[in-house]
Amino acid sequence: MNSVMPLKTKEIDACKAAGFCPTVLASEGASTCNPITGMAGEYPCSNVDQLSFVSLSDLGSAADGNDIWGWTDPSTDREYAIMCCEDGTSFVDVTDGENPIVLGFLPTQTTSTIWRDVKVYNNYAFIVSESVNHGMQVFDLTQLRDVSSFQTFSPTLHYDQFGSAHNIVINEESGYAYIVGTKTCDGGLHIVDISDPTNPTCAGCFWQDGYTHDAQCVNYDGPDQEHVGKEICFCYNEDTLTIVDVTNKLNMIELSRRHYNGSQYTHQGWLTENSKFLFLNDELDEQAGTTGGPDNGKNTRTLIWNVQDLDNPAWVNTFYSQHTAIDHNLYVNGTYVFEANYCAGLRILKVKEPLLNFQVPILTEVAYFDVAPNCDSTSFFGSWSNYPYFKSGNVIVSSIERGLFVLRPHLDLLDQ
Repeated sequence: MNSVMPLKTKEIDACKAAGFCPTVLASEGASTCNPITGMAGEYPCSNVDQLSFVSLSDLGSAADGNDIWGWTDPSTDREYAIMCCEDGTSFVDVTDGENPIVLGFLPTQTTSTIWRDVKVYNNYAFIVSESVNHGMQVFDLTQLRDVSSFQTFSPTLHYDQFGSAHNIVINEESGYAYIVGTKTCDGGLHIVDISDPTNPTCAGCFWQDGYTHDAQCVNYDGPDQEHVGKEICFCYNEDTLTIVDVTNKLNMIELSRRHYNGSQYTHQGWLTENSKFLFLNDELDEQAGTTGGPDNGKNTRTLIWNVQDLDNPAWVNTFYSQHTAIDHNLYVNGTYVFEANYCAGLRILKVKEPLLNFQVPILTEVAYFDVAPNCDSTSFFGSWSNYPYFKSGNVIVSSIERGLFVLRPHLDLLDQ
């Protein structure tokens, strides 16, 4: 059972009633972050420039935004933002970050909802939603190559072995999708073989630890030799980090299950590239004041875990932000963590890994772009997610009430 959903629904419904969700804004071009004022137009910033902003209405939506992911066309190297909204999904060519082109909109399969999620595999987008009976939309991204004007798209095909879902996880190495938060599998991992994207097939369920809110599933090549070569899911199960060996879909094995102090809602996390450590966020600990940090336990915290022994993961350190904002989705690229922290916007943290085994990793904030300048609290507004994996170095960020931001962090300067 997802305890966050009624809280978020209440806040966003109130925002809609007040006329701020969505916020009516014009799309914008580039705005450089002024190092003296720390502003790019109306947005607080540090070491991050705005290349462009596309409003929700220009994305093709009549409602609020939510999740985001990216796709790079392997034939052309063009970069695309795939931004989810309450009423569907928008596809935007962001190859020229200062001049994004909205190509079209794929309407929701059934009804509108503030939860929609997308991931990409083998040039197909896989889209799920909390909408009733939505199932999974599968969309062939290669058709974007031939679009010259705004289109209303239809799904390439539809998978209907579940109705609503909270999120989708894809292991691009194995060709399996893990849909979480459905009404099947007790809300745990509903596993779909998508190795042939045009023929998705249910491959099994992991239900033994109940509801899974999000996960990261990988072909494991980390330091724990006992599990090298296996497919491992790191699951964020509302009150625990739960690690599962999903190699054999008919006999999946829970390796470990760990609670932590101050837990309110274990939300999401991501591995370092060497799989030694993991960064985890809790979506309600700031609101509850249980982070254990400053400002009465309301400052944003990122929990740092040592996962070198998958059977015995350990929470070893914590990063506390100076801001009181809820953390939501984070991703690791190289030695940086890219966090979408609602009212605090995009925050970029530098990872310093230990030189000695008895030491612990340290995170330091080195850059940010606050896409929610009118919000500075533990509220469910501002940035929903980000995608930091384009070769160009550009980062796309989704704002719930505003739209799509195409940003350019100056990490090359930070690395000097």
